[in-house]
Formats: sequence, structure tokens, C-alpha cells
Amino acid sequence: MEHEANIATDNQEEQDAEKRCQPGAGRFAAGADPAKREQILEGARRAFMTYGFDATSMNHITREAGVSKGTLYVYFENKEDLFSALIETNKQKFAATLRDILAEEGDVRDLLRKYGKTFAIYILTSEMTGAIRILLGVIDRMPNLCRSFMQFGPENARSVLEAFLQKQVNLGNLHIDNVQLAARQFIELATGTFFKERLFGQPNAEDLEKEVDMVIDSALHLFLLGYGPK
Repeated sequence: MEHEANIATDNQEEQDAEKRCQPGAGRFAAGADPAKREQILEGARRAFMTYGFDATSMNHITREAGVSKGTLYVYFENKEDLFSALIETNKQKFAATLRDILAEEGDVRDLLRKYGKTFAIYILTSEMTGAIRILLGVIDRMPNLCRSFMQFGPENARSVLEAFLQKQVNLGNLHIDNVQLAARQFIELATGTFFKERLFGQPNAEDLEKEVDMVIDSALHLFLLGYGPK
């Protein structure tokens, strides 16, 4: 009886998904409901963080997301597709946050300080390091997953910084010959130590904010010494 009830529930959900595919007011095309997609991604995130990539099954994801398999496969082909979507979604959200910071009023030093501190805190407090550990575990079998994480498109943390640096060069506030290299250097200066420590499971400093401020101040000193106004 329980098995039959589960089948009936799945069938009903699949029918509801099909209805959303029909044209008309308030209807979404198949796989195009943003709220449903977000619901599935959130369920997948919990599953991957709980079980790891290899041990996570599509059944785990359907349970965490509260959807049927029929609905899940309308949106994502497999768990590799889901993990790639999670990476891209998180990159875009974080890039948007950093872009908003660099669009604020303020001088170059203050804006770079906010950018670097936000980036460092994100590394220390978010699930990004856990996701990278998952990627490293499958890199030999699934290099495309790691490639999608490292790929730099129009919306990512580094390209947002590159655009800001180029703007400041055009305004005469910075003197940089290669903004792509300079962006990589600043990110490494501001976050490199924290990233490596978190990747290998080192605990956060007792006074985290004081530690972050110290590292960012040093990063800014070196960066502006090389690229600041002459």
C-alpha cells in the first residue's frame, strides 16, 4: 500500500509539472519555472554536502528537494548537470555581490578593501571549500566539472574585479599594464592563505575579523605599492 501511495504521489507531481508546461497565463515551459529550479538546486546542495558527490544519488536529491524523479529530470539530465548548475549559480550570485560592492561610492583603496574582505569571509564561512574538495575527488574521472568551476566568463569574481581595475586605469587612479594579471594577484594576496588553510581543514583564527583585516591591509599595501598612482 505504501509503495502504491508513493507511485500515486509521483504521478500527481508529474501531472502538475506537465500542467506548468502548457501555454497560458502564469504557466512556465518545461524546466523553466525558476522557483522549482531553485528548489531542486537547494535540495541537491544539501545532498552533495551530506553524502559527497559519488555517494549522492538522484533518489537522495529528489528526497532533499521534495520533488519526483519525473520533475527532476525535466530540469536536469543527471547529477553532473546538477553539480555544474550549482557551481554556476553560486558563482553568479557571488559575482553580483562583489559587483555591487565595487559600484559603490568610494576611493580605490576602500572599495578594494571591501572586495577583498567580502571574498575572504566568503571563503572562510561558505560551503565553497567543501565543494572544491568534492571537485578534487572526481577531477581525474570528471575533468569537465573542474573546468566549469575554473572557467571565467562574464559573471565571476575575477572578471568583476578586472572591469573595476580597468575603469580605475582609465580614470588615472591606477597604473596597470595587465589588468587580468593584476586581478589574479590581488585575489591571491587577499585570500590565498585563507583558502589553503580551509582546504586542508585548518580551524579559523580565534579573532577571525582581526585576522582578515590584517591580511587585507597587507594585500592593499603591496598591491597599491605596485599599481597605485606614481
